[in-house]
Amino acid sequence: QVQLVESGGGLVQAGGSLRLSCAASGRTFSRYVMGWFRQAPGKEREFVATITKSGGSTYYADSVKGRTSISRDNAKNTVYLQMNSLQPEDTAVYYCAASRASWALTSNAYEYWGQGTQVTVSS
Repeated sequence: QVQLVESGGGLVQAGGSLRLSCAASGRTFSRYVMGWFRQAPGKEREFVATITKSGGSTYYADSVKGRTSISRDNAKNTVYLQMNSLQPEDTAVYYCAASRASWALTSNAYEYWGQGTQVTVSS
């Protein structure tokens, strides 16, 4: 098992940026595909981004593509989500997740989840 703890959320004005972090426990971090999801009040959980085990490939939801970057540092057991040009529709609780699959784009492919960090974008 792996425990995940997100941080870096907060209140930001529209057009601003945030860098979210997800720290993982355990000795097998590099065996997991990592992903970021978000959930706004009254809405279903939404895929944001994912990164392969080595960090060699990434994939983004259309809603964040071009202004978002996911990265990982396996030596630090940490995955990051850099978000720029934030808009009010980005307001949500952001979750990181870990999957043992080769490639995972949907929430049901992820076995482990963090507690979430709140991102609020004001207009």
